[in-house]
Amino acid sequence: MTRAKAFINARLVDPASGWDGPGALLVREGKIADVVQGGDLGALSADIEVIDARGAMLAPGLVDLKVRTGEPGAETKETLKSAGLAAAAGGVTSIVLQPDTNPVIDEASVVDFILRRTRDIELVHVYPAGAATKGAKGERMAEIGLMREAGCVFVTDADRPIVNSKVLQRVLAYAKSFDTLVAHRPADPWLSTGAAATAGELAGRLGLPSVPAIAERIMLERDMALVELTGARFLVDQVTTAAALETLARAKAKGLPVTATTSINHLSFNEIDIGDYRTFLKFDPPVRGEDDRQAVIEALASGLIDIVVSAHCPAPAEDKRLPYDEAAPGAVGLETLLPALLAFHHDGRIPLIDLMRAVTSKPADLLGLAAGRLAKGAPADLVLCDLNAPILIDAAKLRSKSKNSPFDGRRLQGEVKMTLVDGRVVYRA
Repeated sequence: MTRAKAFINARLVDPASGWDGPGALLVREGKIADVVQGGDLGALSADIEVIDARGAMLAPGLVDLKVRTGEPGAETKETLKSAGLAAAAGGVTSIVLQPDTNPVIDEASVVDFILRRTRDIELVHVYPAGAATKGAKGERMAEIGLMREAGCVFVTDADRPIVNSKVLQRVLAYAKSFDTLVAHRPADPWLSTGAAATAGELAGRLGLPSVPAIAERIMLERDMALVELTGARFLVDQVTTAAALETLARAKAKGLPVTATTSINHLSFNEIDIGDYRTFLKFDPPVRGEDDRQAVIEALASGLIDIVVSAHCPAPAEDKRLPYDEAAPGAVGLETLLPALLAFHHDGRIPLIDLMRAVTSKPADLLGLAAGRLAKGAPADLVLCDLNAPILIDAAKLRSKSKNSPFDGRRLQGEVKMTLVDGRVVYRA
């Protein structure tokens, strides 16, 4: 049995209750046994391990809704275990696995395989997302009901937009009957196919195939019309442009059941960072102009964008060290999500509790998880982080099997000291 632990002299940050201040917390038998905001736990028995936080932030473990691994099918990129180790080191205690693996997670048996495999590994919580269509090809609806019963938390075709509006309408209508969340990437395929950068002066000078930013809004307008028609719960998978934010704001003002994410990459980088064809900055969707980046930051600050994801997408060096338009898109992000997000706290752009809400209680509530809060009886999924400790990101030392980090060489603040999952210490600095 895991020994009980008492965290004292901590800065408790609990977005669910609105508390950001001093306090103490007791963990026993995998649960939070007691939380004291603004005080201490009093006398403690000798069998309890006392951890002096020394003013470090104690917060709910992060919940990351967009994570890829190579397993099953491409274990050389990333295994479920290496992803779990990376997540633990980054203070991420729950991850949602994207379904575009090999085989695609489009039936209950594959969902069951993922759940059994991750239970054996015993690191962080892994929740599979099921494919919305068979093979994630956008043609025939997948077995949504059976996958939901098997344990998938939502359905999505990952980065592949469902082009056929009739198919998406059927997916939304069927998912609604199971109260299943549908996630979808807003990208007009006719404008975005083959694109490696955002259309503009820079892409033109670099000679890169590009996509206009309006492609995101065009698809989002269609998606919002179908959500209004069906009433299904909908997750917008990465809003990255100012134009799309206007559509999102209108949909929310109408009261549509819509939640939106953006990635830490699109909050942190703009198209200028591509520089001399830096392929580690190639993402899908591509990095945008600075005006779009600032609009996305403001949308996160205002709450228009609800959730921040790592968009963890491992790719080995041989897939990245290619001409820019041929290189694989994506970046690893599980270990850098928290310190990169904290940059907006240190810059005074967004209050710490609001930043943490976007990676704890908001995603947990969306999925109906008991985690994401510092409350008596909640799972003891916790991160202890020294907010002011300087760190230098060294991609070679990341725990992911792939090392494709756009933050390589960047100086950030916020070192994870300890991560607990169900009261078990899964990472200690």
